[in-house]
Amino acid sequence: MNPSDPPPPAGGPRRDALADRAGYDETFLGPAVPLPLPVRDTIATVILPYTHFSVVFRPDRRLAAATAVCIEGRELQEDVPRDDVWEFDPRLPEEQQAGDAVYRNNSLDRGHLVRRLDPVWGPAAVAARANTDTFHFTNAAPQADVFNQGKQLWQGLENYLLDHAAEFDRKLTVLTGPVLQDSDPPYRGVQVPLRFWKVAAFLQDGALAAAAYVLDQSPDLSRDAERALAGATAGAPPPLGPFRTYQVPVADVAEITELEFGPLPDVDVLPPARGPEDRWRRLESYGDIVLHS
Repeated sequence: MNPSDPPPPAGGPRRDALADRAGYDETFLGPAVPLPLPVRDTIATVILPYTHFSVVFRPDRRLAAATAVCIEGRELQEDVPRDDVWEFDPRLPEEQQAGDAVYRNNSLDRGHLVRRLDPVWGPAAVAARANTDTFHFTNAAPQADVFNQGKQLWQGLENYLLDHAAEFDRKLTVLTGPVLQDSDPPYRGVQVPLRFWKVAAFLQDGALAAAAYVLDQSPDLSRDAERALAGATAGAPPPLGPFRTYQVPVADVAEITELEFGPLPDVDVLPPARGPEDRWRRLESYGDIVLHS
């Protein structure tokens, strides 16, 4: 099945609330950066446009397969207040979305896929609308609530990349999503992703460039086997973490997600590795990030 637009509204103001959203602009940078879509046509997705971003949603997993956001660094509105009111997207049946029941009374965070501040730019009314749009369950995925260096790196990547892009035009296109695998552990009607990916596209010396990253929240069973077993028997969420952040080839993200990334694997700034053991570069600080090929 090919990706489809949201089902037509069935009536009522709530269903019409997002009808005017233009979504992600593939030509925001100039060169086209298409939405990441599944390479297999047997995987059904729904494309949900919001303000300055879009979600490629997989109803069968109740989670996004990918998101894509345009970031205009010169117009970011960082003073827009955060209200943390999460809502279902009215364009999809609620039972197809992972709502509050997944996150209630446990150690799981609603992890923003499109980071809250990334689409919050432009005139005040547009920025406020983009802020609200990021608080739809379609833009969330379960993440461990532990906050450590790996997760700090992950959450600060867009700021770091924007600082790099300031030398040019401070525009970024950021594609993000969970790595959805059949082996992901089940919990409360969803399968909890153990890894997340991010691909950033930007202009460098007038040409398209890209960098890719993976956040791994798989349990370290060599250290946490006892906790893993305890959680399994107690009906707790799957044991997650510690967070590990890597810079990886864009081609590897395409392989593990089975998504199509258009021209981005060919403009990767990470130099080709000599062997498989060197392909994923563990990040301990921003200084470890490679942004020039």
